[in-house]
Amino acid sequence: MKRVIRTIVLACTTLLTVAVAAPGAEAATWSSADKWATWSNGGYTVRNDVWGSGAGYQSIWANSYANWGVWANHPNTGGVKSYPHVARNIGRPISQIGSLNSSFDVAVPNAGAYATTYDIWCQNNAYEIMLWVNKTGPVGAIGSYQTTATVGNHSWDVYRGSNGANQVFSFIRRGNTNSGTVNVKGVLDWIRGRGWFGDVTVGEVQFGYEITSSSGGMDFRTNSYSVW
Repeated sequence: MKRVIRTIVLACTTLLTVAVAAPGAEAATWSSADKWATWSNGGYTVRNDVWGSGAGYQSIWANSYANWGVWANHPNTGGVKSYPHVARNIGRPISQIGSLNSSFDVAVPNAGAYATTYDIWCQNNAYEIMLWVNKTGPVGAIGSYQTTATVGNHSWDVYRGSNGANQVFSFIRRGNTNSGTVNVKGVLDWIRGRGWFGDVTVGEVQFGYEITSSSGGMDFRTNSYSVW
């Protein structure tokens, strides 16, 4: 009888651990632990996007494109493991965009190594523009420091480089924030004004969490988000 009781207790403990592991996922409209899971909603696409080598477990959930999150347990090793994100395709040259803005509100851990960041793709992915609004732990931008700029409603340290496949412009916010509005068009106009690219076509505006490590399991939540 003691053996049976002990087995039942262990089973209940296991179930409790699973329930705690991914809060929000159980009641969500959509959830998945597939590393390439995608879900379309309201003209946006939500992706789990566990693409890096040495990745651990990551599950994603969403109630809408504006309210979603992940529970990620990636080892404390170097290299980006995943970029869970929400994306909206724009599909217009900069000159044909009157305005392009985005707002976000997130809840993120105070440990691990990650960046809360926009990833904006232009000219069939020839150019990648990253807007880091929050960074924690040993993470850094590609390329070399160029200047400090106040543009798009925020002040940034700007880096420029290449990942071997495309040009990367990284804007690292001078001070972390978990909510705000970004004038994306203003940032694109600023880059174009410096001659770093021309009248490129804007593809996807992505927003999410570039996670390097989250050992033990950590929650990343998007409380609200939109692009207009």
